[in-house]
Amino acid sequence: MAGHSKWANIQHRKGRQDAARSKLFSKLAKEITVAAKMGDPDPEKNPRLRLAVKEAKSSSVPKDVIDRAIKKSQGGDGDDYEEIRYEGYGPNGVAVIVEAMTDNRNRTASTVRSTFSKNGGNLGETGSVGFMFDRKGEIVYPAEAGDEDMIFEAAIEAGAEDVESSDDGHIIYCADTDLNDVSNVLEEKLGESQSTKLIWKPTTTTEMDLESMQKLMKLIDALEDDDDVQRVTTNFDAADEVMEQL
Repeated sequence: MAGHSKWANIQHRKGRQDAARSKLFSKLAKEITVAAKMGDPDPEKNPRLRLAVKEAKSSSVPKDVIDRAIKKSQGGDGDDYEEIRYEGYGPNGVAVIVEAMTDNRNRTASTVRSTFSKNGGNLGETGSVGFMFDRKGEIVYPAEAGDEDMIFEAAIEAGAEDVESSDDGHIIYCADTDLNDVSNVLEEKLGESQSTKLIWKPTTTTEMDLESMQKLMKLIDALEDDDDVQRVTTNFDAADEVMEQL
């Protein structure tokens, strides 16, 4: 969806300017530790860990940080982390999914609820907005990886479902259960991807004006500032002129 692509671009621009890189590294390292604890500590034998390591590398997480996160899982850490998904509404009724990883469910729920309330949103029940999204695998390649037709053909042959190509690059979607296999095949054909991860892909979008988008950005920033929150997804859509003014 257009909204998802635009949000990905916002995150990319924000990421380059983000002074709190240590917070991002910490969240990615936590995902690696939990993935390694749940399965084999060898990324080649553990698809979830392999994807977590791949995503960390695409965000420039140093190798020693990744190695430490894997070793941490073998020392007994990560046992108490619980994965929780929160769903709610932001400004203008936009749907928001918050994925968290926490060792204290009450603390995280209280903080997320408060953040929604303080930023023009409302935390809903599980399932309140989830039906507006599909769980998908997303693989991103830069524009220079190939032209639209070549990338589309490679993606479909690899087992992907759809491709969105633009001047910014290529976003390849596949079934969530196929992400590891599809990304492996594409890596052989196209080389290393910019990003490989599981996402919530909007099936319907909410149109946002500039004021609503500014409020939404404040909500997203506040949620992402919480150490327990791993990622935030929304189903916004906005005109190009609105995006340019953000």
